[in-house]
Amino acid sequence: MGDEAPAPQLWLSLRAANARGLIHFLVEVFGFVEVAVYGDGEDVAHAQLNWPLGGGVMLGSYQGGELPPLPGMAAAYVVTDDPDGLFARAQEAGATIVTPLNDTDYGSRTFSVRDPEGNLWSFGTYRGEPLP
Repeated sequence: MGDEAPAPQLWLSLRAANARGLIHFLVEVFGFVEVAVYGDGEDVAHAQLNWPLGGGVMLGSYQGGELPPLPGMAAAYVVTDDPDGLFARAQEAGATIVTPLNDTDYGSRTFSVRDPEGNLWSFGTYRGEPLP
């Protein structure tokens, strides 16, 4: 493993009022890869979207009365090698920009947006610190 942070092995789990719309947004705007979608019509029982650098999102339709996560209540940080390109795609798609593209004092190039459900997505080059 050496001096590098471990590869991501965490999956974000979401519920969405419009799961198929959220899937479309994450695939078309940010480049998540649709691996599986199970359900009928607009109802999504389970979907898996992989992030090309590792990890991903599992989501489904919100049916009401479920335990959290409630639609629009999540926040995620996603490592990317192309924050400028993703930011341009987010702007072009009309995503709600929360934090414009910027360089942080800890060496990341990053930005944050809200998806159509209201979830906060931060994308940046910071990969985390190596394990002690």
